[in-house]
Amino acid sequence: MKLDITLFGALPFRRISKTAKRQRRTHLKKTAPTVTTCSNCGAVVAPHRACTKCGYYKGKEAIKVTKEEK
Repeated sequence: MKLDITLFGALPFRRISKTAKRQRRTHLKKTAPTVTTCSNCGAVVAPHRACTKCGYYKGKEAIKVTKEEK
């Protein structure tokens, strides 16, 4: 009986050890997003963005923010 190689598909030549697998995956990790505080109101803001609460950026008013009343 002749073995049909296409039955098995693509198989790795050698098994990847636990150490090699873990060394490869050391860079695959989640990081917390970078945040800063607004110099005007103290709200948490993404860096290099105008504050969504007060509209200030680097001590100057960048956008006009209207307060919504409930």
